[in-house]
Amino acid sequence: MADDTLQSRLEPLRQRIDVLDTQILDLLNQRARAALEVGEIKKAFDAAGPILKPEREALIIRRLQSDNDGPIPEEAVAAIWRQVISTCRGLESVLTVAFLGPQGSFSEQAAYEHFGHAITGLRCESFDEVFRAVEAGQADVGMVPVENSTEGAVNRSLDLLLNSSLKVLGERTIRIHHNLLTLTGGLEGVTRVLGHSQALAQCQAWLSRNHPELERVPVASNAQAARQASEDPACAAIAGDTAAAAWGLSAVASGIQDDPQNQTRFVAVGPHDAGPTGRDKTSLVLAVPNRAGAVYDMLAPLSRHGVSMTRLESRPARTGQWEYYFYVDLLGHRDDGPVAQALDELHQQVAFFKVLGSYPRQ
Repeated sequence: MADDTLQSRLEPLRQRIDVLDTQILDLLNQRARAALEVGEIKKAFDAAGPILKPEREALIIRRLQSDNDGPIPEEAVAAIWRQVISTCRGLESVLTVAFLGPQGSFSEQAAYEHFGHAITGLRCESFDEVFRAVEAGQADVGMVPVENSTEGAVNRSLDLLLNSSLKVLGERTIRIHHNLLTLTGGLEGVTRVLGHSQALAQCQAWLSRNHPELERVPVASNAQAARQASEDPACAAIAGDTAAAAWGLSAVASGIQDDPQNQTRFVAVGPHDAGPTGRDKTSLVLAVPNRAGAVYDMLAPLSRHGVSMTRLESRPARTGQWEYYFYVDLLGHRDDGPVAQALDELHQQVAFFKVLGSYPRQ
């Protein structure tokens, strides 16, 4: 009797859900057709431009989050519509995204979270290859890590940003959950642990405490470590859940990162700037003359124009003269009045000035 009562109460709700799902599918197809019409009109007016419009996509998601008055969390709204936008974009032209491979890397995860799954992934062997692929037109955009909450800057990415013509057009921060992985889920016969140098550093205290006997071997990526561990029973790998599934590995231990709140920030790079959205960041590189008070003077225009700085990172200029490049993140778009005025003053007084890009904040 209880089962009959339960089913009688559930059945109308299930039928309603089925009807709503059909309506949602119909509306999604209407949206897709409208997006295709937009593309056709642009072609007719010879105004196609790049298929990716970061500012437009960000504004769509923010508007929907603002309008949302139901039980769906804001981040879920963002995730759902990123995939809707990705699918509609892919009907017109599939975006090719370059990132550090092989399969299962955190860079791959960041790329799919940021651009949705209706993309073509181009797995690269190094950050240098990611930049080359985008610069050569083999990929539309690339995704690279720039900083980690535990280990700080990813120096190779910063050096590439300094010397490349590509622009930063988006950012994505993801939680980094490291596992110690092997073929068997045990350590019998295992003599060394592989991982990206950043991952080894992020897990160094745990490894020293629990498995100091394992030789630590840096490799190009955690996904490469997982691939090698899948081929060599003497190897363990530090990698995430996606890499474990991709390469058939089992966890000896999970969550081995020293900082449980470990996060990595990635940036998307491409040949075009993103337009303003009203909630943006601007990244730039500066260098100052080697004199007393130069760094203080460098920051003064930001204070004068009320521009907030969210990040300041220094890198040696490699001139042998103890000179440095400063990587700076500001709140606001380069076209915003206060930011534009501050940047104009900075440009006049610093020894080196380069805007890496203005882009929507995550």
